[in-house]
Amino acid sequence: MEKNSKMLGSESIGKLLLKLSLPAMVAMMVQALYNFVDTIYIGRGIGTIGIAAVSVSFPIQMIIMALAQMVGIGGASIISRSLGAKDVVKAEKTLGNMLGIIAIFSIVIAVLGSIFIKPILGLFGATEAIMPYAIEYMSVIFIGNIFFSFAMTSNSVIRAEGNSKVAMISMLISGIMNIILDPIFIFGFDMGIRGAALATLLAQMTGVIYILTYFLGGKSTLHFHFKDIKFEWPILKETFSVGASAFARQAAGSILAVVLNNLLGLYGGELSIAVFGVINRLLMFTIMPMSGIAQGFLPIAGFNYGAKKYDRVKEVIKTATKVTTIFSVASYAILMIFPEILISIFTTDAELIAQAVWATRINVSVIFLVGFQIVGSSLFQAIGKAGPALLLSMSRQILFFIPIVFIMANSFGLEGIWATFPISDALAFTVTLIFVMREMKILNQTIEKQKIELSLQTETAE
Repeated sequence: MEKNSKMLGSESIGKLLLKLSLPAMVAMMVQALYNFVDTIYIGRGIGTIGIAAVSVSFPIQMIIMALAQMVGIGGASIISRSLGAKDVVKAEKTLGNMLGIIAIFSIVIAVLGSIFIKPILGLFGATEAIMPYAIEYMSVIFIGNIFFSFAMTSNSVIRAEGNSKVAMISMLISGIMNIILDPIFIFGFDMGIRGAALATLLAQMTGVIYILTYFLGGKSTLHFHFKDIKFEWPILKETFSVGASAFARQAAGSILAVVLNNLLGLYGGELSIAVFGVINRLLMFTIMPMSGIAQGFLPIAGFNYGAKKYDRVKEVIKTATKVTTIFSVASYAILMIFPEILISIFTTDAELIAQAVWATRINVSVIFLVGFQIVGSSLFQAIGKAGPALLLSMSRQILFFIPIVFIMANSFGLEGIWATFPISDALAFTVTLIFVMREMKILNQTIEKQKIELSLQTETAE
């Protein structure tokens, strides 16, 4: 409701960040737990080849997620700034344009994905042994992307108006449903990997039903009007421009996964692809709390930037950075100390466990820098600066990782592939630090200018 938007500009930053981040963190942890549990069921019920199939399928899901996040985060940034500037009409037009364009995207993906499923999976690294399992899984996921995309886009809107609790509940509903349905479909109905995909589809449908009751029940600050589905190029252009950074981050992650799957298949075979699948699930589980903080950070920074309350923007940057750094340091310690225990949850394959343990330790050796990177790239999304947001989103995967991994793989083989992760993280951190320091300097100058103008106005009034 409207009070949720007003609190973005008035409530204390620490309390506000906790209020908006905690629900997002809980919801994302449940989603990560689903991926975690899903991989456990697949690993123990189908084996290493099942984990490899899901690992190959994951970058395709990342592209679907990239499109949904581009529309969701890009549009949500406009909505946050519009509400901060008290322009509700523009916010509602943005909502209509977002829902219209994501519907088109998801239908196109469902149709083209179903028609060209085998060549797509081949491109993403599916070997002859992996292909049948990957086809079973993705044939369902392509259809289900319609619900997933709508849920992700809508949740960004709900957070933009300051009602993160509703977004949390929708994700909790789908995540918990997924965890419950997985063993029923995989083992109870003996559907194997297709059962895991069907569980995902039905769980997402349940989450979407809850979101629809929120919007259609008049509980939102924004009101949906069919006339707002009429596309307006300035709104779409700004949505794509600001959301391009979110798209680039996810799409780059997908491209990275394709490159990795093919290189790992070449240098280590299906076992190494499965190792990457397990490590990826562990990293998702540790990164999700920080992503939840970023989700809470976005509407606060965007609203206050739109309202020209730059001192609050500066404060939320500092607070979010401190909290994400604590989480990233804790993640580093856990993954470095207990990798064997964590990996053994997924599989009993001794060879997979042995390779995954040392690969994990190499992979996460500078993960304590990631918290700052997440807040830094989110800052430019929140304030609508598309160029820096896009560059920072692409820096780790595209600018650094992909060129370096080919050199490292050619020089050092499998060990070189794993070593590329910390090298890329360190370089991306450096670039993010430079951009954030420059933006903080601009904010400080703007705050000082505001103080001088206020002082002059006070003197004139006297």
